[in-house]
Amino acid sequence: MTATATRTPDVPAQGLPAELAALEEALATGGDELDPAEAASARAVLARARERLGAAADASVVALAGATGSGKSSLFNALAGLPVAQVGVRRPTTDAPTACVWGAVPDSLLDWLEVPRRHRTERVSELDDAEAEAPLEGLVLLDLPDHDSTAVAHRLQVDRLVGLVDLLIWVVDPQKYADDALHTGYLQALAGHQDVVLVVLNQVDRLEPAAADACAADLQRLLVADGLDRVRILRTSARTGEGVGDLRDLLTGIVQERTAARQRTEADLARSVTALRAGVANSEPDPATVEGADQLVDALAQAAGVPTVLDAVRRSEVRRGRGRTGWPFTRWVRRLRPDPVRRFRLARGEGAAVDDGAEEALRRLSRTSLPEPSPAQRAQVAAASRRVAGSAAAELPPRWADAVRAAAAPASDDLADALDQAVQSVPLEQRAPHWYSVVALVQLVLALAVVVGALWLVALGVLGWLQLPQPGVPRWGAEPFDVPVPTVLLVVGVIAGLLLSALSAPLVRRGARRRRRRAEARLREAIGAVARERLLDAVGAVLARHRRTREALQAAGRSRR
Repeated sequence: MTATATRTPDVPAQGLPAELAALEEALATGGDELDPAEAASARAVLARARERLGAAADASVVALAGATGSGKSSLFNALAGLPVAQVGVRRPTTDAPTACVWGAVPDSLLDWLEVPRRHRTERVSELDDAEAEAPLEGLVLLDLPDHDSTAVAHRLQVDRLVGLVDLLIWVVDPQKYADDALHTGYLQALAGHQDVVLVVLNQVDRLEPAAADACAADLQRLLVADGLDRVRILRTSARTGEGVGDLRDLLTGIVQERTAARQRTEADLARSVTALRAGVANSEPDPATVEGADQLVDALAQAAGVPTVLDAVRRSEVRRGRGRTGWPFTRWVRRLRPDPVRRFRLARGEGAAVDDGAEEALRRLSRTSLPEPSPAQRAQVAAASRRVAGSAAAELPPRWADAVRAAAAPASDDLADALDQAVQSVPLEQRAPHWYSVVALVQLVLALAVVVGALWLVALGVLGWLQLPQPGVPRWGAEPFDVPVPTVLLVVGVIAGLLLSALSAPLVRRGARRRRRRAEARLREAIGAVARERLLDAVGAVLARHRRTREALQAAGRSRR
């Protein structure tokens, strides 16, 4: 199916908004030929980008995520410098996202993140050292529920916020850093987001230095296996403060750059473009030169009865030529036979107007007398259409290839009518050659000579039979080989007329073949137009959508180059 195009919002010609617009265009033009799951994911990326970049784009949203007992809430409090998150022995203690906000961050951003108002804390107050906290102005630090919580609502909150925040810090502990639920459920899915992911090995105070090194090395190995080979690992201890300063400095740098939201959007965009590009080929064939187009026209010409029409054109020209150049006393017999072209209701001269009011309307409502396409001819058309579709779809992914094949499937009834109209629209009657008129005039003179000679001889015979005086008869030639003029007129008229007719016959046949070739070229052109309109243009439309989708995805992927 062809997707319904949606309006692309007005965006600047360069920059991330333009690339988001390109992704939206790719989704609109690609339609059902794109993978449904990946297309839905890309639409979610667009929705997330519109909302995130439209609400406090300079702010940086950083989330701490981790398993039960990883100490992320304690680390959250250590970073905030306040006991914001609840820490306790009973687990899990985090049942809703908690936010600590530095600076004047609009409530609309926290509302979009769905952080409850009672879980929002403004870090800077009159009692704080405002200058010390100023470098973090614009930071929204979130403490997420445990991703391995037994409460389904907690896991759903984590899944939602993982897809929204700008920077994701996974807090792991020495006991559960290799948990399969963490790696297969979350980290492996973030392989395309390495620039916006950080892993913190917490509670290192519980390990000896050598054990901490071994634990960090094994964690690095697991991350590489997850496809996160560039992700940085920090070691921290919320209890002793080890590494907390380094982590805070890293957050300060991110806040100062004010590009966290853009980087996350770029990562989401790159992931969607990569996934969608897997369903689009690197190029598409030119529909004008696709293999099998000529064979398709041949099959359509057979189905339209073009060979029958061409034979009728040849025989019609022979009939006309022999009627004009043949011996006048016998050519009338040919006129008793109907014109083969007119018999099929195809006669229309070169000078006739193709779109001339009532005549054209009548032509469109009528049909020729040509036979309907036989089942074998319909099968040949279908086979030729499949050949064209197969050639056009050879290098395309399955969904696009199926769309090409569906577009190339002819509707037999409509196609038969279109072919009949195409044949009927071609002017088949042509002006007679000038030499026909010359030969016809000579034949007329010779016929008059025969008539005059015959009547003269008959008159002389009647006078002789009545024994009446006969007038003198002029003679032609010298004695003793002189011949009466009436006899010369009769004999020469007959012999010359028959000889001229015989000499004209091969010229008429050659002219008939020439007229047949001209008619064939015009009919193939008309049939080719039907092939383009009913079949090739439909294939071309799919290929054009594929090209626009491919180019839009290329434009959407420029932000990561």
